[in-house]
Amino acid sequence: MADISTPKYQNDMGLARIVIGAKEFECVGAKPPFDHPHIFIDMGADDEAVCPYCSTVYKHDPKLKGGDSNPAEARYKA
Repeated sequence: MADISTPKYQNDMGLARIVIGAKEFECVGAKPPFDHPHIFIDMGADDEAVCPYCSTVYKHDPKLKGGDSNPAEARYKA
């Protein structure tokens, strides 16, 4: 079993776009208790993906490390 966790991102700030270092991740919406269903998103060959629940646009930046984000506050930590 792999010891890799999928990064999660949240958008309490209400931003239209968040830049991230991962192409496979989970969007939680806002922080609990105001979150939406935590969904897995895989960008595949694309460099952008839109969350179907909160409409946040996630843009991949290969210069960022795996779970990093810009802004840094978008990285969800339980």
